[in-house]
Amino acid sequence: MRVPVRLRRLLRAGARPLRPISGLGWAVLTVGALMAVAGYRLGWVEAASVGTGLLGAFAVALILTVGRSTYDVDLGVSDRRVKVGQRVAGRLLVRNIGSRRLLPARLELPVGLTRAAFPLPSLAGGAVHEELFAVPTARRGVITIGPALSVRGDPWGMLRRRVAWTQVLQVYVHPQVVPLEGAAVGVLRDLEGQATTVVSDADMSFHALRDYVPGDDRRHIHWKTTARTGTLMVRQFDDTRRTHTAVAVATGPGDHTDEEEFELAISVAASIGAQALRDESDLTFLAGARRLRSENATRLLDDLAGIERGNGGHTTAELAAWVASSAPEASLVVLVTGSLTADGVLRRQVKHLRPGVRTVLLTCRPGARSAVRSHGSVSLATVGSLTSLAQVLRQAVTG
Repeated sequence: MRVPVRLRRLLRAGARPLRPISGLGWAVLTVGALMAVAGYRLGWVEAASVGTGLLGAFAVALILTVGRSTYDVDLGVSDRRVKVGQRVAGRLLVRNIGSRRLLPARLELPVGLTRAAFPLPSLAGGAVHEELFAVPTARRGVITIGPALSVRGDPWGMLRRRVAWTQVLQVYVHPQVVPLEGAAVGVLRDLEGQATTVVSDADMSFHALRDYVPGDDRRHIHWKTTARTGTLMVRQFDDTRRTHTAVAVATGPGDHTDEEEFELAISVAASIGAQALRDESDLTFLAGARRLRSENATRLLDDLAGIERGNGGHTTAELAAWVASSAPEASLVVLVTGSLTADGVLRRQVKHLRPGVRTVLLTCRPGARSAVRSHGSVSLATVGSLTSLAQVLRQAVTG
């Protein structure tokens, strides 16, 4: 029979997300057609009557479903970026841009894995209907809202015509972040960056004087000392470099005991990364299976909102090698992991990094007492809460 194919094409026009004919609808259409054909050919009046009735019911459902809707739907939210615990307020504004009255329908709005339904009354030409909603944010993540769908169909559930009227909006639920002013990461800094032990002939940090040799820049001649000694003396400087912070978070399934511990690790790493960007330091941030955007704190937190535990991420045993290949120029390396990682595994990470690189290994364990152990340029620290992070970093740096 050609009728079902034509009906399918007709009903799918404009209905992108879901199939318009339900399983019940296909059953009614198939059984009705078979009984009607068999009844008329075999002279079985009862079967023909039942088949005709089923086809008639399907035809009524089709009449209630087809038709063009002249909606203009606007979907908006109060903020596309919120912190955990904040509510996202939203609005659906539906307008009938046609001249004829539209029959009542239903609006469906997918929100994450759920679907909210709003009754849509009959709208005269030019009439407007508004629906307000709120989305709670109990945990970090990326919430997809939309598209808004108008739903028309029959009361028996045989046909449903869903038409998408808006685009999908993404709401980023950022992790909790604490400011870390005063917990400066690094050592002695000058206006351009961090001092090193390399001596330079032209920089910003004055180191000492030496005898002039041909080819030296005469602007660096120290005339007072030259006049006193009778020998040309030039200034010599400490070479400086910009602080480059590399932060890597372990997201393997065997690194954290539960989601609470994993969320603490994400918040700890996010706080360090955001502070490095506020200090205008170069930042390389590694989490999950990729390098996150670090142009500014907003983009970094957007990317962190979508990081999930155990979703193809690197384990603690792979972090330092990942940092060494992704940010070989890093002057400070911060590795963040969970309580399931042994100290021996953490210590072995240092061998993958350049000698002398300041390294901080942070183990996140909610409720634990914060503690710091330092061995040369390496510090092992336990973070029990986000509020103690600033103190832990100060101890790690001074240690």
